[in-house]
Amino acid sequence: MNEITPIQVARRAALSIGGAVLILLLIIHLAVSPIPWWGILAAVILTILVAYGVVYYAIEAFINRKIKIVYKTIHTLKSPKDPSEDEIDMKQDFLGEINREVKTWAEEKASEIRDLRRRDDFRKEFIGNLAHELKTPIFNIQGYILTLLEGALDDPEINHQFLMRASRSVDRMIMITNDLDTISQFESGRIELKLQKIDIVELAREVIEGMEMAAKNRKVTVKLDKKYDKPIWVKADRFRVSQVFTNLVGNAVNYGKEGGECVISFDDLDENVLIEVSDDGPGIAANHLPRLFERFYRVDKSRSKNMGGTGLGLAISKHIVEAHGQSITVRSEEGHGTTLSFTLKKA
Repeated sequence: MNEITPIQVARRAALSIGGAVLILLLIIHLAVSPIPWWGILAAVILTILVAYGVVYYAIEAFINRKIKIVYKTIHTLKSPKDPSEDEIDMKQDFLGEINREVKTWAEEKASEIRDLRRRDDFRKEFIGNLAHELKTPIFNIQGYILTLLEGALDDPEINHQFLMRASRSVDRMIMITNDLDTISQFESGRIELKLQKIDIVELAREVIEGMEMAAKNRKVTVKLDKKYDKPIWVKADRFRVSQVFTNLVGNAVNYGKEGGECVISFDDLDENVLIEVSDDGPGIAANHLPRLFERFYRVDKSRSKNMGGTGLGLAISKHIVEAHGQSITVRSEEGHGTTLSFTLKKA
């Protein structure tokens, strides 16, 4: 559809008025008193020019008023302060300004909508994952109890076995709720760190000893990258950093290569200490890395259920490290292992 411009409207209106004046003058010329043809022509041309100018000016003034209303409305939406007439420069390019304002506003709103959609998708995925994580132990407990009620309770060997299995499922539910509560406390700022001077090398050795049985079951060697003769002092919450170590080493043991290695190393970064936990496992595809620290996010859903974790370890680790004012990152490539790194401030 062709657009009609103010010039076209003014031209048509001027020609119409000029035509009406020509007809009127011809009637006067023929019926009342003869008028020179040059007079008629001059009058018609003058009428057309005057009509064109008046109509065009009226249309422009009308459009400018409407544009000013739109301009003020946009500014009112963007800012509670409504621009006064004095603040609006009549010589400025209103259409250009409105185009820029609307484009900026549209980009901002589009960004907000994308952010809201991402949050909504994350919320739906989180709720779905949480329901799935809790559903498994709940159904297990239900199955064991129903079996006992249907007669197995009278068999001492079976009832003890099923009660132990139900107890393990209860323990798993407790682990999930405790981890969720920990994350909630970090996000709400209700956890206060007990910062103290600690030897990070000694703490790493304690975690290695605590993971000895789990590592032995998968024939994984957990060790420091070299012999550290001197302590490396950092200022941190001992219990929380121990959680981070346990989560990272636990992931390396459970998801690394069976019969492989997990190596912990420390590097001096001026004011901070860099701690790295590396494995020689199958690695992680690049598309998974940005979401690795999300709650319940699992790279390999097919085998993770058998590992006993809650899917919250890395999310908790991220919260703990960030609560120390530091950062945690991941480097990985399929077939070349994974390295999780975090920093702590020197004591």
